[in-house]
Amino acid sequence: MASILIIDDEPGIRRTFTSSLEDEKYKVFSAEDALAGIEILKNEIIDIVFLDVLLPKLGGIEALEKIKTQWPAVEIVMISGHANIDMAVRAVKLGAFDFLEKPFSLDKILTVCRNAAEIKNLKEENKSLKRISGISSEDIIGTSASIRDIREMVKQSAESDARILITGENGAGKEVIARAIHQCSARADNPFVDVNCAAIPETLIESELFGHEKGAFTDAVSTRKGRFEMAHGGTLFLDEIGDMSLSAQAKVLRVIQEQKIERLGGEKTIETDVRIIAATNHDLEKACEEGRFRQDLFFRLNVIPIHVPPLRERPEDISMLLCHFLKLLKAEKSLDAGALEVLTSHDWPGNVRELKNLAERISVMHQGTDITGSDLEKLLNKKSKKPQNTGNHVPDGILERNYNEAKDSFEKCYLEFQLLKNNGIITRTAEAIGIYPSNLHAKLRKYNITAANVKEET
Repeated sequence: MASILIIDDEPGIRRTFTSSLEDEKYKVFSAEDALAGIEILKNEIIDIVFLDVLLPKLGGIEALEKIKTQWPAVEIVMISGHANIDMAVRAVKLGAFDFLEKPFSLDKILTVCRNAAEIKNLKEENKSLKRISGISSEDIIGTSASIRDIREMVKQSAESDARILITGENGAGKEVIARAIHQCSARADNPFVDVNCAAIPETLIESELFGHEKGAFTDAVSTRKGRFEMAHGGTLFLDEIGDMSLSAQAKVLRVIQEQKIERLGGEKTIETDVRIIAATNHDLEKACEEGRFRQDLFFRLNVIPIHVPPLRERPEDISMLLCHFLKLLKAEKSLDAGALEVLTSHDWPGNVRELKNLAERISVMHQGTDITGSDLEKLLNKKSKKPQNTGNHVPDGILERNYNEAKDSFEKCYLEFQLLKNNGIITRTAEAIGIYPSNLHAKLRKYNITAANVKEET
């Protein structure tokens, strides 16, 4: 059933509306003026407002404009005992659903309520049909198989209220996926509320999630709604949920089961209608085994699992993402073959977040429109992988060998370089590297170093 707000300065009209509509199982709120009504709208989900034209403090037409600006999905029915055609036309142009003249019959009130609720539902269904038609490349960028699969999963899961667990490394784009799901769902016109569980101290997480009453603790100087209440009718995104304390996990589990919350320090039970999407960069199954995460909560959250692969595993998406970010920054640049090679060979430990930072760096630091591989290496602060010296280079493949082989290869290279640096003189080389000449001779024999310039000092 729809929830209805009556805003009228006449107590008798408020009582009549409330009694009649509650008999029809509507949830009814009332206010004696527009300012009090707006406060109710801030704290409750309202579908239909009956709004008197002549009100103290703030007139009905002005209130209509204000409400439609902040809550465009609310259907508003204007009521007046002194109506005229001009006023009615103005109200409809400002977005009013209907205009009723006093006195009015119960049948008329109920008919208007039913019609307004049906129109509101039709509008929501129309928006829903438009949303589920597909996700554009502007929402989730990439052509890799993994990104195509994610787009399809978003499309399939968006219209349900099933809980979703998004996994992936930091900066991989988990929040982008969560927002895409929300925007493609029937909840898109309602709030998307995100909570970074890792950034909120353990002592405050419950207050953030569930809210608190005035005086609930030392710093609670006023009543405050929690994130669950703020997200009512919409989506709550619990980012980095693997960092949430066990006590908070238990309360979240209870809310999922009962769909009700209680503010800290309060006794009132508040119903919640929230779609939960959680994300983490942790292995939650391992955390469950180690007792750091509740297994029952994991199973509740992991109804639809979505894994976002790191950027290094989808190199075909990198240049497209970079061009997208540069376009948003209004920095038109072209990448040559060398630049593309640098992009795909870089490990991207910061994932998409690091790539976005690179785009900002390019827009500020790089002059001109053409970007070469050398330009990108400088912007990425990439250093040569081979040590630069005047002796022999470290042998290719040394890092792939076992420890003993790698150590011997390095030691031989090191000794050859030091001998060359010291003109092949044994005693001088031994002194420079801090070993006895006899030990150096033994190492030269071990590595079969018999260069012609190796000699004793005379």
